Amino acid sequence: MSRLKLGALDDDKPVRLTVDLPAAVHRDLVAYADLLGRETRQAVEPARLVAPMLARFMATDRGFASARRKVNAGQAGGTSGAPKQGSA
Repeated sequence: MSRLKLGALDDDKPVRLTVDLPAAVHRDLVAYADLLGRETRQAVEPARLVAPMLARFMATDRGFASARRKVNAGQAGGTSGAPKQGSA
């Protein structure tokens, strides 16, 4: 069997989003769901793959992680990113 990046899907409370996908992306999503279903021996609805795929992508994006750390460090330091207003 192939080694897919996604494993069994967590059962989590969803937030509904509506997106338009290019037909080629949808075909690949359906094919991925089929392969994952064969590996896990469970039926996988293609739409349920979108969230874990996005989460995996963001978790492995070094640029995103770096930028997020900088933003969080700024917030932890008591700054909101907005200039301080003081008496001049």
